[in-house]
Amino acid sequence: MMFESAGNEFLAHAGESDWGWHDMMGFGWFGWFGGIFMLLFWVLIIVGIVWFIKWLVEQSSSGSRKSALEILDEKYARGEIDDEEYERRRRKLLEG
Repeated sequence: MMFESAGNEFLAHAGESDWGWHDMMGFGWFGWFGGIFMLLFWVLIIVGIVWFIKWLVEQSSSGSRKSALEILDEKYARGEIDDEEYERRRRKLLEG
């Protein structure tokens, strides 16, 4: 600690650097950027977790749902509908 005399008062300069007043507790500009990067880090972590949960939910629900075309293909494969009915329904599905 260094003491300087200014008239009748003594000023204590403890921890001050060339950058100015304590520079974010002695860390300089890194104190500001470190705070910003820490905030961005946590935002990315939270967004990543939300995206992952959303992806898991979509994967589990898409496995149980079949498209209309897949159902039509299965009915045709089982012989429930003939060639003409299959082609008619398939064209209709692909049009709309």
